[in-house]
Amino acid sequence: MQRLQVQRLRVDERWEAFHRWGPYALLGTASLIAAATADLMMSTADRRAAAGLVGCALLLQLGWGRLRAARPGPSAAAGAYYALRWALGFALTWLNPFFAFYAVIGYFGADRLLPRRWVRVGLLASVITMSGSQSGGLPPKGSMGWVVFGALMGVNIALLTVFHHFAEQEEERARLQAQTIGELETANARLRQALDENAALHAQLLLQAREAGVADERRRLAAEIHDTIAQGLTGIIAQLQVVAVGSDPDTMRDHLASAQALARHSLGEARRSVQNLSPLDLEHDLLHEALHRTVAAWGTRHGVRADFTVTGTAQQLHEEIEATLLRVAQEALANAGRHAGASRVGVTLSFMGDEVSLDVRDDGRGFDPLGLPPRSGTHGFGLDGMRARTERIAGTVTVESEPGHGTAVCARVPLVPHDH
Repeated sequence: MQRLQVQRLRVDERWEAFHRWGPYALLGTASLIAAATADLMMSTADRRAAAGLVGCALLLQLGWGRLRAARPGPSAAAGAYYALRWALGFALTWLNPFFAFYAVIGYFGADRLLPRRWVRVGLLASVITMSGSQSGGLPPKGSMGWVVFGALMGVNIALLTVFHHFAEQEEERARLQAQTIGELETANARLRQALDENAALHAQLLLQAREAGVADERRRLAAEIHDTIAQGLTGIIAQLQVVAVGSDPDTMRDHLASAQALARHSLGEARRSVQNLSPLDLEHDLLHEALHRTVAAWGTRHGVRADFTVTGTAQQLHEEIEATLLRVAQEALANAGRHAGASRVGVTLSFMGDEVSLDVRDDGRGFDPLGLPPRSGTHGFGLDGMRARTERIAGTVTVESEPGHGTAVCARVPLVPHDH
């Protein structure tokens, strides 16, 4: 597009140079040829008249050269200049046909100097001058001279019509080209604007994604602390409360040992959370092994029958899958220990083709899931944490409970093997 504009500008500059200096060159050429043929074609009076007319043509061109810069395009002054130039060319051609080299300038610039409705008139006047010159000079001599003049008029008009048609086509092509260039520039401007808007939107989306990632990481850390350190401290407090009100040394010693074990486990979880937030129980064991130990330890600590069952073929899962299911089981058991008052708890881990299911059931007092305010300080934060964890790995958590009829928590996640 820029290349076309440069080419168009160069063509315009060349035509401008021709309209500025061309008349001088053509007038000089015609004058030299006329002078060379003056002895054969011109009398002394004709020579003097031709010299005067050449001087007038030169003065006219000099005057127009100063005026044209102030009045570009068709105007009354431009029309007067064209008419005077044609009259001088016609008169000079009458004196010597070779002055047609100057009169031919009438074919060029008619559309630049004359109003559109007068362009054909100006061109026809130039045709008369050129046909007279080509027929041997004006006026034609004899009937045959008029026939030749008429024939040359027809030929010149036909040629002028053809060339004028080509010129109009070229002008229309140039107009369409300029219009296309303008449309392309507009489209490029819109494209640049769209790219700028997309860049701004991209930056905004990156900022939002970064903020969302920070918020998600905060929720994950909060859930991790809640599922590890907070639960461990709760268990330690429960053991110490038993010691505070107990009187049997052996029982107190057992509860203190349990509190110490919980404290060591919580410390290990805290250190692991700082490192990579991976559960300590999964460091050396597979998920079903870690769940078996977790359920057994929970049952011993709370004095409640706790059973663990595996269905399907157990296999090592992706680290994130195993960590999520273990945390869900720990949270569900912690809720059962704090609120359910259950006498029996069952945990089932099921490997089912492309899905893994974890079910935690108790026969405790139950509750109304719909009437539970979010993050109420009882089940609320734990349920929200379980759902947030499973949703991060494209899983779901459902809770079924009814006052007096126990609680069932079911987590379903995709089965992603460890090597994927």
